[in-house]
Formats: sequence, C-alpha cells, structure tokens
Amino acid sequence: MLRKLFKFHGGVKPPTNKAHSTTAPIASVPLPDRLVIPLHQSVGGHPRPLVQPGDQVFKGQRIGGADGNLSSAVHASTSGIVRDVLPAVMPHTSGLTTLSVVIEPDGEDRWGELDRINVRAATPDELRDYLRDAGVVGLGGAVFPSHLKLKPGKEGKLDTLVINGAECEPFITCDDMLMRERATDMLKGISAMRHMLQARDVLIGIEDNKPEALAAVRAAIAAAGEPGIEALAIPTRYPAGGAKQLIRVLTGIEVPHGRRSTDFGVQCFNVGTAYSIHDALEHGRPLISRVVTVAGNVDAPRNYDVLIGTPMDHVVRLAGARPDTDRYIMGGPMMGVRMPAFDVPVVKATNCILVGSPVLFPPPPPEMPCIRCGECAKACPADLAPFEMYWFSRARNFGKTQEYHLFDCIECGCCSFVCPSHIPLVDYFRFSKSEIWAREREKEAADTARERFEFKNLRQEREKQEKAEKLAAKAAATREKVAGDTATAPPGAAAAVTKPGGDDAKRALIEAAMEKARLQKAQVAPKNLDVTSPDVQAEMAAIDARRHAAREASSDPHPPAGQA
Repeated sequence: MLRKLFKFHGGVKPPTNKAHSTTAPIASVPLPDRLVIPLHQSVGGHPRPLVQPGDQVFKGQRIGGADGNLSSAVHASTSGIVRDVLPAVMPHTSGLTTLSVVIEPDGEDRWGELDRINVRAATPDELRDYLRDAGVVGLGGAVFPSHLKLKPGKEGKLDTLVINGAECEPFITCDDMLMRERATDMLKGISAMRHMLQARDVLIGIEDNKPEALAAVRAAIAAAGEPGIEALAIPTRYPAGGAKQLIRVLTGIEVPHGRRSTDFGVQCFNVGTAYSIHDALEHGRPLISRVVTVAGNVDAPRNYDVLIGTPMDHVVRLAGARPDTDRYIMGGPMMGVRMPAFDVPVVKATNCILVGSPVLFPPPPPEMPCIRCGECAKACPADLAPFEMYWFSRARNFGKTQEYHLFDCIECGCCSFVCPSHIPLVDYFRFSKSEIWAREREKEAADTARERFEFKNLRQEREKQEKAEKLAAKAAATREKVAGDTATAPPGAAAAVTKPGGDDAKRALIEAAMEKARLQKAQVAPKNLDVTSPDVQAEMAAIDARRHAAREASSDPHPPAGQA
C-alpha cells in the first residue's frame, strides 16, 4: 500500500550540483601533522578537559568530559601526544576561539581500551548514558546531544520515528553516499533507536533525486526482515530536509513553534546519527570521525571519512583546490557559514567543506528597496511574512519582529534566494535575533544584580534586627539579675535605692552594686592578724571605728545642724 505524502508551504528548487561528488566511494584521509579538537562541539555545556600537555592518548580515549546532562563527551581521534590545551580558532564566521586539545599523532593510530555495553541486556536509560559518554550528537547540522533526543516524552513511547535522508541542500552528498555504502549498519542503529524510543513505526525519508541510496536502504530493510520500517521517496524541494518540514511531508503533522515533536508522538534523526549510534553500541567506538563532502572549486569533488580535528585545508588538498580559491564554507550555499581561516578543524557539525571562488560565488548584486512583492512569503517554508520582519528589523523595532514570529524562522535562505531586490533577508533576521538575545542577557544580568542588591539589603536588615534582639535580651537578663541581687541585699542597700534622687534607675542599680561589693569585702576575714601586735590591732580597730562612723554619717538623711 502506498503511503500518502503531504506538502509543506513554500520551498525552492535551486541547482543541486550533487552529481560530481557521488562518482567515487567514500575515501579515507591520511593522518595530518596535528589535530585540533575543540572541546565544545555540540549544543549545551562546555566539556571539561581530562588531559594536559605531555599526556599520551590513544584513539577513542575520552579527552573532554560531559558537563552536565545537556552536553556530550569528546574523544581523541587518534593516538599521540597532547601538545597543548589552549583556546584555538573555532570553525565559525565570528573567528572566536574555544578551548581545544592539540594532539600530535604518533602515526600508529592505536585504539585504547574501549568501553563496551551489552545492548540487549541494557536498559534504555543505560544506553542513553552510554551514548552521552560516547559523544554521539546529531549529525544533521544541529549537533544536539542524541541521548536527550532519544527520550520518548511524556507518553513513554512514540508513534513514529522519522529518519532524515533527504539531504536537500545543494552540493552536499555525505548522507547520500553513507546510505549507499553503509545502509545495513545504519539500519541497525535505527533499530536501537527504535528500541529506546519504543516507536511503533519507522519512516525513512529520502529525496527522489537519490535513487541509488533509496534502493540500498530498501534492500537493507528487506534483508533485516524487521516489520514497521519503510523507506519513502519524497519530492525534491529545498528545504525538505528540515526536521519540521520532513515530519510534515511524511506524517502530515505540523509541529508549532515552542512545542516538541515528541508531544505529537514523533521524533526525527539524521541517517549519519543512526550510523554513529550503531558504531558506538555495537563496536564501542565513540564519535571521532564523520563523512564530509568536499565540493565546489576543486578538481575532484568527493566524500571523505574525516577524523574530528583534522584541518580543513588538509582534506581539501586531497580534492585538488584550484588556485583561485578564496574561501571555505562549512555547509551548503544556502545555510553554510564562511570559515575565518583555511586551517580550522573539522568538527562534528561539518557535513560539507564547500570550496569557493569569485567565479563560483560572485559578489551579490547591490541591495535595492523592497517592493513588497510577497515572493519571500510564498517561498517561506515556515509560513512567515519575511518582508514585514525585514522592515521592522531594519527599523530596529524588535518587538514587532517578534510579533511576526521571528524565532520561527529557520534561516533556510529561501526568502533571500527569491528576492528580486537582492535583499539579504536572512542576515537581517540573524541580526534581529542576536540583538534580542543580547537584550535578554542584559535584562537577565540587571535582574540578577537587582535581586542580589535586594537580598543584601534584606540580609543586613535581618542581621541588625537579630543584633538588636540579642542586645535587648542581654539587657533584660542583666536587669533581672540586678533586681534579684537588690532584693537579697541588706537594709542599707535598700535605703540607698529609695533615698532622694533614687528615682533614677541607673543610679540605684549602680549604688546597689557598690553596696554588694562592700558587703562582700566586709565578709572577707583579714589574714595574718594572729601575728599582729596588740598596739597595731588597737590602731586598726580605731581606724575601722572612724570608717564606720563616716559611713553612718553619710547615710543619715537628717544630719546635725551645721553639717548639712
């Protein structure tokens, strides 16, 4: 029974330029003089380095540990010596650096001891943790950690597992050649993914301009004899390889912005990801290489199995770059990004090295005013109004751009491709997104600073209150103690408290304390009196009598006349 296919809105049909790079099988690449392996190669946290300069490493050894759940490990692509761990230029238009491990290969390409897992006995959670430590990420371009996408969602199972073999962008043929040559292993990886996701059906979407790949995959399905897996030829139309667009074509489901496809019982993976999952689970090999297309301004376009960290110019040299080469583009002409240098490393996201020249990619025509023809809206696969977003982006009215669903834009370039005014619309949209993100970061920083300031004030007020309460409690305890001592004091002390002027509580407390000290002193028996002569004792008695008379006179409230 033929399965019904659906259409997605918009799309374009640029020249494919795929034939030249599919005439030869996937080739291997000789070891370079050095490998520069960035530690951050996927969505999520930055893996922490596990090696240091001078360490001996083996092929497949983990050199970067996953930083939390939203991260993925990084491994040595060959055996050799770690020469440095330092920031190196990353393969991105910005030319920014990222912490990288520089390895000098020893030429032996020796595998280290690999972690193995019993796939049939392991639980889905154990398999997902294993894939995280094996560094497996999505190889379709998003490089999202695969172990997170392999969770079936709230229902605990999926209706449909979609495998993306469309490969719609011009020049890129790495998935095409992988399906032709490694369809059996790819299908084993799909079966493992199906087990982890508890998917009922598996649909493999392949554009109809890849008949050899479609035939190879169908032959592998027939040989495996696993029910519920089907390879379908879909119409060739860019960007049919977008996850949402492919899900729409194969299932008819439209996944809205802000929702996950698993909410609708669907999940989508690239064919290269399926193959790397098989390689990790069956052979214990982490993701240390990938198939890369080298095309464009070269004599012999071809696909190569490239070790992660290999300099791009080392790979391009094998394909014969022409003398007028002036740029490398990672990816295709629609969504690819220009590299800041020729020697930046191949990473997990590198599906194509498109070699450019002024002839192949001439300077764009001058930008002209928008005529509001609406061609961009007709071509937009996300069903947006790019001309409206353009006007508000140009005016820096970023709130309005968001009202027109700016973040639904997948930056496929269809709008720029059809624009008769040659407006680089995607560049405007990227600018608006970056500005909005920058303002959000500033707002978050300001909110955090305000919260810290308010918390500091609250803490200081609380400490002041606690200190005042402690002092009040201490003073109350002192008053209670002095009151108890006064109650047990002799009549003389009580008289001192009640004499004129005794209304001053502080003075009364002081005099009560002094009286108490005098009583304590009087109760202390003099020492060494037994050896004192009678004359000295008589003199001491006279002195004590005078002191006693003086105290009596000072405490008498009615002194004799003339002594007041």
